[in-house]
Amino acid sequence: MKLSQPIHSFHIPVMGLAFTIDSPIRVAHYGISSVISIIDDELMEKMNALYSKKFNFPYQEISKKEQDYRAKRITSYLNLVGKIVNFKFSKFKTELAENTSALKKLITILPNQSNFKAGLSSLLAESPTSKSTIASYLENHLIPGEIDVNIMTKVDKDNFANREQLPVEFNDAHASLRGFANSNLSSSVVLSAGMNPRLYSYFEKFRDFFPDSNGRLKKRIILKVSDYRSAIIQGKFLAKKGLWISEYRIESGLNCGGHAFATEGFLLGPILEEFKNKKEALIQETHALLVKALGQKEYPTPIHHLDLKITVQGGVGTATEHKFLQDSYQVDSVGWGTPFLLVPEATSVDPYTRNLLAKSKERDLYLSNISPLGVPFNTIKGTTNEYHKQKRIDANKAGSSCPKKYLALSKEFGPEGVCTASKKYQTEKLQDLEAKKDKVSSSWYEKEKAIINEKACLCVGLANASYMEHEMDIKGQQQGVVICPGPNIAYFDKKISLAKMIQHIYGNDSVLAPTNRSHMFVNELKMYISYLKNEIKDTSEDITARHIKKWQAFKNNLSCGIDYYQQLFQTHISSEYTHVQEELLFYKEQLKALPIPVLV
Repeated sequence: MKLSQPIHSFHIPVMGLAFTIDSPIRVAHYGISSVISIIDDELMEKMNALYSKKFNFPYQEISKKEQDYRAKRITSYLNLVGKIVNFKFSKFKTELAENTSALKKLITILPNQSNFKAGLSSLLAESPTSKSTIASYLENHLIPGEIDVNIMTKVDKDNFANREQLPVEFNDAHASLRGFANSNLSSSVVLSAGMNPRLYSYFEKFRDFFPDSNGRLKKRIILKVSDYRSAIIQGKFLAKKGLWISEYRIESGLNCGGHAFATEGFLLGPILEEFKNKKEALIQETHALLVKALGQKEYPTPIHHLDLKITVQGGVGTATEHKFLQDSYQVDSVGWGTPFLLVPEATSVDPYTRNLLAKSKERDLYLSNISPLGVPFNTIKGTTNEYHKQKRIDANKAGSSCPKKYLALSKEFGPEGVCTASKKYQTEKLQDLEAKKDKVSSSWYEKEKAIINEKACLCVGLANASYMEHEMDIKGQQQGVVICPGPNIAYFDKKISLAKMIQHIYGNDSVLAPTNRSHMFVNELKMYISYLKNEIKDTSEDITARHIKKWQAFKNNLSCGIDYYQQLFQTHISSEYTHVQEELLFYKEQLKALPIPVLV
């Protein structure tokens, strides 16, 4: 009987639209789980054609003229990924059984404390080594990594046909969910970007998300959250529908890639502590609601609670931190995202952008306002998207042609929606601004113009890297590449092989750049203090009692977080981080000196 536990203690989270679009094909046969974004059906259709040809599988194009083409494209691509992963996994097991050198290489990338690693090493030590014995052991113990998918719940644009709004199930996120639900995969959907009650209710349409008579789930739900309160609210909401959260994936509010959903000053360490202390309560409360809902639906009811994992990601960079998170908070897996952008064997990134990442320093990485979602977005200076965007601005042709419209969510100009990065939106806004030019200060005018122009076309920019890496044609307006690394990329300075990256994670090698790097918790603290400073400084509206109350609570939460860390690191410290207490004291003083405005 195969073990249900994965062989690795890390996973690769979703990154952008393209950067992990084919990661399972690249790494799942090694037992590494990764996450595909299923927003961009056009990109998935292109990848479907590409990989069908590469692996000699039949391919049937799904045209935009087909009814429900978006969901069908997603289903088709996911089914293909599943077939390729199974094919590569079967081939890999055969190679391992027949090739001692390949088996030794696999052993070098397994966790040091792994029973699987110990078992393989023991078999290799036998003389002579029986190929059939190794083949049998692999068959019973080696499992491929998960082919998980991600849906940003907010990217749920209404869709229209001949100016008539289609039913809600044809909204973008709804169609993405249907595409996954109809696939052959037995894996998980990662829900991110907050709660969408309408989408959550749509899960009830698909039997695969409910337990069978043996308490098994063919398709599971992972909830990406930044605090416990959000987890319990959403967990209960879904449990009342008979839907179980199989994993709560905790992500740092700021020390992450892509969109950054800042907490109210709650730091990652205290958040993890709360999850550890309240995990059993979370299970019991949601299990009771689940059982009741399943009974009402006349579905099989599990006697015992279903499996629940707690995982974490955002800013981890060393084996010491990886093990610290496992030991201190009993997390089931640690997400390593940003560093894998420098691993060509694992992620899809064009050569220019990968080189840009390798050369980046702390000063090159920043929390931007380029996202049309209106959510802060981690990115890097010097992208090709930045170049093409500025070129259009200089030519008085600001804005994107907006060919995909996934983020056309603003209803300001009509029910069909428009993207704030589009030429249509920016032209309208710039014309309105121009009409006010003689009535406002030049500094205010330039500031407002910059705010309008700052938005970037993420739909195209976050997909182009894969087109470029695979040398596929890119049609339409030049957008270049948007890349969304976490600030952690500053500490990695070269392309890295997959084996070396994994050995770094497990402490058997090091790929860090020769530079001073604070503990991941300290780095996040520094970001939060900077975030609070900037929010106070950039508040252009009249400051009210509500602002002051919010900022004071934010500051108090940070202060409590520092106290927690000071106590934590009295007993948990390594030679890597001998200056943690000094840094905590420094930032504590910085926070104390940060003035909160008062009403006069």
